[in-house]
Parts: sequence; C-alpha cells; structure tokens
Amino acid sequence: MLSASGFHAPELGRIDVLDDVLIDIGDDGVIAAVHRSGDPNYRVIREAREALGELVTLPKGTYLLPGFVDLHVHAPQYPQLGNALDVPLEVWLQKYTFPLEARYQDIAFTRRAYSLLVDDLIANGTTTALYFATVHQEATRVLADICLERGQRALIGKVAMDNPDECPDYSRDLSPEAALEGTRALIDYIRGHPGNGENRVMPVVTPRFLPSCSDATLEGLGAIARECGCHVQTHCSESDWAHGYALSRFGRTDTTMLDHFGLLTRRSVLAHANFLTAGDMELIRLRQAAVAHCPLSNVYFANAVFPLRAALEKGLHVGLGTDVSGGPSASMLENTRGAVLVSRMLKSGVDPDLAADRRAAPGRTEIDFRDAFHIATAGGGIALDLPIGKFEPGYQFDALAIDTRADKGTVRLWDEFDSGDHILQKIIYTASRANIAMVWIGAMEVRQNRCRRIP
Repeated sequence: MLSASGFHAPELGRIDVLDDVLIDIGDDGVIAAVHRSGDPNYRVIREAREALGELVTLPKGTYLLPGFVDLHVHAPQYPQLGNALDVPLEVWLQKYTFPLEARYQDIAFTRRAYSLLVDDLIANGTTTALYFATVHQEATRVLADICLERGQRALIGKVAMDNPDECPDYSRDLSPEAALEGTRALIDYIRGHPGNGENRVMPVVTPRFLPSCSDATLEGLGAIARECGCHVQTHCSESDWAHGYALSRFGRTDTTMLDHFGLLTRRSVLAHANFLTAGDMELIRLRQAAVAHCPLSNVYFANAVFPLRAALEKGLHVGLGTDVSGGPSASMLENTRGAVLVSRMLKSGVDPDLAADRRAAPGRTEIDFRDAFHIATAGGGIALDLPIGKFEPGYQFDALAIDTRADKGTVRLWDEFDSGDHILQKIIYTASRANIAMVWIGAMEVRQNRCRRIP
C-alpha cells in the first residue's frame, strides 16, 4: 500500500487533489481501493498496514501523478531528435528520416538506439508509449523485447509502406503482400511472446500514412484490424502537403478514406489531424477514434495549429504525443506546456498588423494546465481504450513521483503561496526530468531495467 499526496485529472477540466491518500494495489498492479484521509476506516487501515510493514510513504514535498501516455512516438527517429527541423515535411522524410530508418537493418544499432529511447522515456515519466517502428520485422521485434525487459507499457507497430512513388526502394515493403504478412507476423510475435503474459506490450496495425500505402495494402490492413481487434495508428491530415495528397489521389479527406478502408475504429489513433473538416470531426466522433495532438511537432511540420478546444467540445477523444523526432523533445511535460502555449496563440492570434478583435481564431480556443494534464494522462488512456491515467479502482497503477525538493530540480514551492492545484500548476510548468524521483508501471518501480513492486 502506498501513502501519498498528489493529483490526477479523471475528467477534462477537473483536478482531483489527493491529500494523504492510501492506495491499495493488487498483485496484478491494479488499484484495488483509494482511501482518503476523511474516510471512516482510514486510520484503522493505515495502522494495520504500518504494523505489517506494508506501507510505503512518499516523503514530504513529493507528489504522485499518473504516468504520462505518449500517443505518438517514432522510435527509430530518436537519434535524429533535435535535428533537421528547418525543412518541409516531405523533404524531412526523404532527405533525413527514411535514410535513418534504413539503419535499422543493423540489429546492433537497433538495440543501442531503442534501449536508450525506452530508458529515456521512462525516466521522463512516460509509462505508456504508442510506437511507430520501421518496416523491418526483426528490428521491430527488438523494440518489443526491450519494452518488456524495461517494463514499459507499449503499443508497437511495424510500419506498412509499400507505395514506390512515395517510399524509397531501400526502406519499404516490396509489395502489399509483404506489408500485410509483416503486420500479421508482428501481431503473432507480440501476442505469443513468453514474457508478455500480462499483455504489457500490444501490437498495432500501422499504415504510415495514406501517401505511403497502396490501396491494396490499406484494404488488407483494414481487414487485419477487424480480424485481430488491434489498435490502429497512422498520420492524418498533418500538413498542407499531406492533406492535399489525399484530396488529389482520392478526392476525399484522410479521415473519410481511412474509414473507407476500415481503419477508423474505437482503437484508432490519428496523429496530428490539423486539417480536419467539420465532417471529419463528426466522423471521428461517431467511430470513437482518437487524435494524438502533437503541439511541438506541429509548429515545425504541420503548417497549422490543431483546434484542440473545438475537438474536445465536439466530444472527440484526444491525447498528447511528442512525435519524436518531428517534435524536438521527448518530454511529455514539455509537450503538455506546448499544448497550452499553442492554444493561447490561437486565442491571441499571431499577426500584429490585424486589429485585436480580428487577430484571434473564432470561438473559444484556449486550454489551461488542467486540460493539458488531463489529455497527457487520463485522456491518453481513454484514447487507447485502456484502464490507465487515473488513480481509481480498476486502473493500472502507472505513476510517477515528483520530488519538488530535488537538488537539481526546477520546481520552487512556497508554503505561504502554494497549495492545492497551485502546486500541480507549478509542477506542470516548471518540473524537469530531475524532479522525477520514481516511476511505477503496473506497481513496479522501474529504473534502468531494475524493478521493485510496492508491497
């Protein structure tokens, strides 16, 4: 049992302040009960667990948060993080990204890169990650192996990309049959993995995006998604170029074509989605699919700001993604701040030559730290249709401890000024990796491949 104070955001716009709660966790890593300090049996339960030596207490100044859920990570692009951000998306792919991804034919390079990535994401508080891999079967299996070794909750897809007009010959599926067989083979590998009895790692059907796939591959992937019930991930209307490509090739938007091919399901996550039409949003809502909002990446490659507030008010499932390496930071904290920042820019506008009443985007556009915290945690769990992101019975105990007094940390709290969710606000805006003292995934404390379970 864990004794802690902290915060979670079970609903959009609402922070639940947890003041000295007791969290009872089963052997399966699932929260059995949350006892609040005002509950009738609180003291009896606490004293009984203390007597048995089964109470772990977080130190004063340390606060519990749900683990972050990153809905969009390009695992092979980690060596490129922070580089090549000065060119358009289509140039970035062909000149930098595809050549880098071709390196994953080398398994020694693969293990080195993926090990560093997974360790760094966990250290940054990312307890669940939705990963794009490459076209390479063996390398993608290595990513699954590493996530299981490290204890990270992960959803992993071998990228399907077979369109020779948009994909280089040195790094693509050579036929629709190869793309589909590779997808099936990875699903079988992950589901049959002897170390994956808890389904900590899950397979994902992964058409890279419409430009990268032939019609036959898209149709086949839709059929596989129906058969296996797997998650689906892809890019959707990310930039002027990507959005225009679908209109040119199909005469319809990304969203309508994904639905046409059977790839828009309750377990689909659409990355970016900056250029959704009103009809697209309604279709996504009806299918109960989700959007991975990537605020930092969108600044560099999307040519527009995703209308997050409008999507949330429409009732879409929305989570947060770093888009490593289209986004220059693997930190979900930084991307949480970025989500607030870009929403404020929509509110204020960016052209000083326009009058104030004409400068802003229409309607309510801004979010605050409460909304951003929700989509980075519980919202990500809802998007994935998984019981994660909240401190409630039935949910996985995926969490991080923020030490606001860490020697090299960046949070400064003042007893006379900071209380309640003001503390969370300071954590969201000012915490850094140095403040993340502990990370638990399924109640296992995870540190550089060392795991320890809460009693």
